Amino acid sequence: MNLNMIDEVRRKKPLVHHITNYVTVNECANITLNMGALPVMAHAPEEVEEMVSMSGALVLNIGTLSKEQILAMILAGKKAASLGIPVVLDPVGAGATRMRTESCLKIMKELPLSAIKGNAAEISILAGLEAQISGVESIGVAHDMKEVAQRLAAEKGYVVAVSGVQDIVTDGKETWLIDNGHSYMGEFVGTGCMAASVLGVFLALKDNPLESAGAGLASFEIAAEIASARNDVQGPGTFYPALMDEARKLTGSVVSSRARITRFQA
Repeated sequence: MNLNMIDEVRRKKPLVHHITNYVTVNECANITLNMGALPVMAHAPEEVEEMVSMSGALVLNIGTLSKEQILAMILAGKKAASLGIPVVLDPVGAGATRMRTESCLKIMKELPLSAIKGNAAEISILAGLEAQISGVESIGVAHDMKEVAQRLAAEKGYVVAVSGVQDIVTDGKETWLIDNGHSYMGEFVGTGCMAASVLGVFLALKDNPLESAGAGLASFEIAAEIASARNDVQGPGTFYPALMDEARKLTGSVVSSRARITRFQA
């Protein structure tokens, strides 16, 4: 289990191309930068194929989707796939409306994704199960999310990550349960989108996809854990800048020493 990948990220500084939503675009750019990579946010269908060709990974986030944006995602994703560039999907709010669900299913059908990251409701709905979602927030699921994630990953052939109090990362054969993090992460908008950006950062290394996704989420959660313990952090408003500070200072040795991960074969 290689948890030192952030050191390699900082050495390589991969470019991570985002086609993402306008609500959290700044947060996604900042976490990408402070994790050691370089962000670019290019949405126009006329330029996405050219931009992704220069990138180490592509992150697709449907949080504020439109027909033009889905077109751009498909164009960029197909170009990325032709070049062996990893593609991450964040299905924000899948299940809340028919357009969101159908757009995600279209992307999943047409693109050879490397990873999909969502909350419990989003992943459940894309696995064909019922779940409660309000806007983009998961309200409730009535099934074992480890089993759902494992089954979806095995069926699709890529990494599935489920964000929550305990993060689940699986490729259908091996599963990681990550117990780092802090409750402040659920108290301001953007941490889920930022997590998808972090997956893009680490998958850009083109190492083992499961280890890259697991190491990336563990690094993000540990930065949050350290930030939350600072004396100057009094709530979510002061937590966000502290999170960026601690992400910037994070090293592989810190991640390795603090990670609380349980691994098992699916």
